[in-house]
Amino acid sequence: MLDSRRSGPTAVRLQIGARLRRLREEQGIGRAQAGAAIRGSASKMSRLELGRHGFKVRDVCDLLDLYGVRDAAEREGLLELVRQAREPGWWHEYGDVVPGWFEHYLGLEQSATSIRCYEVQYVPGLLQTRDYARAVIGLEHHDALYSGLDRRLTVRMRRQEVLRRTPGAAKLWAVIDEAALRRPIGGAATMRGQIEHLIGVAEGMGNVRVQVLPFAAGGHLALGGPITIVRFAPDDLDDVIYLEQLTGARYPDKDEAARYQQIMDLLAVRAAPPARTIGFLRELLAEF
Repeated sequence: MLDSRRSGPTAVRLQIGARLRRLREEQGIGRAQAGAAIRGSASKMSRLELGRHGFKVRDVCDLLDLYGVRDAAEREGLLELVRQAREPGWWHEYGDVVPGWFEHYLGLEQSATSIRCYEVQYVPGLLQTRDYARAVIGLEHHDALYSGLDRRLTVRMRRQEVLRRTPGAAKLWAVIDEAALRRPIGGAATMRGQIEHLIGVAEGMGNVRVQVLPFAAGGHLALGGPITIVRFAPDDLDDVIYLEQLTGARYPDKDEAARYQQIMDLLAVRAAPPARTIGFLRELLAEF
């Protein structure tokens, strides 16, 4: 059984949803019928099974009745997960500066055992220095009050604890487009500090792998924007593909998700290996 204190409430919701989906499919019951059993719809069942909607004990009990689950231990085990999933994550206290669409991703990120990402515009948030992050947030929220900017910065810095938590630090595999490293966000001094940080992380953190995708690699399918793939410990949870946009995000699934997995594999092959990336970063540092 998952423990929300270690895995996070989002991963727990995902496990509940995956288990309920399997139970429904084993009984040959459609989403519409299951939704009606909990006074909802097929779309509500879809959100529940994807872990994107909170669970009520009453609804889960009704679904277990519908699916013919009578074993007391099995029912109590799932209901205990429901209770764990209702515990709020640390980011909920920053609801005034964290949009709802990003809250779900934060839950995924903080529940991850490994994260793969590609960034073309900025250094990935999990690898940003405080000065660089402040500059990026200032660009994205130039019209916000200073207190709001400061709270957003706190969230971004706190996110990085997922790479240092003990036990169970997440693994990060980041592919960064050369364009992101040549764009002087915050000025030369800020960029020098950011590149030095990347070198230090690449050399000193065994759970972080950094690769630069150089201009020399030419065009590729991911030029349209960032890609993140989040993986979890339990075997019954699928990887989640996260595509962040300016004012929202998409979560492709099935064939589209498989395509993004392939694109990430291709990017990793075309990017400079970690050892060559460190050399590239040292050369780039001398230019700032």
